[in-house]
Amino acid sequence: ESYYTGICTDLKRRVLEHNSGKYKRAYTKGRIPVRLVYWEEQKDRSFASKREIEIKGWSRLKKIKLIESLRRVKL
Repeated sequence: ESYYTGICTDLKRRVLEHNSGKYKRAYTKGRIPVRLVYWEEQKDRSFASKREIEIKGWSRLKKIKLIESLRRVKL
């Protein structure tokens, strides 16, 4: 299992695109099917890009803790 971090304006479309195999060299191509496990809304693309870079720099364990913290909140 791996975690992909990216930004988009339409989550549903983006997940469908990744699962269609549309992107020949995309990170997710060899990892189909992908599943959305966490997302955040940001006020604009600049903030989204900064947050993406921040999360990409995190360890796997820190990303897992972020995902798990969201799951606990929803219970």
